[in-house]
Amino acid sequence: RAIQYTCMLLSYLIERKADTEKLVMKLKQLESSMSSGRKMFRLGNMVHALVAARRTTQLPDVVPRVCLTASNLTRALYFICDAVLWLKSIGFQPDIDQLKWRNWATKCYYFSLLMNLARDWYEISWRLEQAVQEEKTKNNSFQDKHSQELNCAKYNDLHSFLLLVFQILKKHPPLLLDLVKNLCDLSGPLDTLGIYKTNPGVIGFCGILSSLVGILTLSSPHLKLKQ
Repeated sequence: RAIQYTCMLLSYLIERKADTEKLVMKLKQLESSMSSGRKMFRLGNMVHALVAARRTTQLPDVVPRVCLTASNLTRALYFICDAVLWLKSIGFQPDIDQLKWRNWATKCYYFSLLMNLARDWYEISWRLEQAVQEEKTKNNSFQDKHSQELNCAKYNDLHSFLLLVFQILKKHPPLLLDLVKNLCDLSGPLDTLGIYKTNPGVIGFCGILSSLVGILTLSSPHLKLKQ
């Protein structure tokens, strides 16, 4: 995935330069090969998404239960559409309407990301309320650095609100990484669906950043936001 988006970004950056036509063509071919390979590697992910959806239905908190279950179910639908597109790409089912299935896949992926972001915002909101309650009950004589930061961060204006959100994300790296990854992944479907048009450079950069976050959470499981 990281290689695919790196090729996308590099081809976008150098395609306007002279004498780079062959290199751009090779990068785009490599990007296409990586994309096809990823579709094949993801054939088993539909089962994983359904198992995850079954697991998240047992979460005690209502909001994460609804958001994560909906996310996993739509992600399973996305993998089904992705498998159909893979069959089209290898010529096994040439009569498949590629545009229609790609549109369905993008919509499922987009909705899955929205549900993940809703869960992230719920986690942030819960910690915001917790921080405010802790500050209200804290002894006035107890003055440490964190207390001073919270004292200047109330809900009275946008700047102080964002400061408090920043402090919360700083204290909870898994939540920060999950939020960054979901926001970066959103660039692709937003562009494909025409909601917010960007360019391959932006999509490539966001894809690389998202992939690096994914690699980091795989290598360090304690940085992955737990369900």
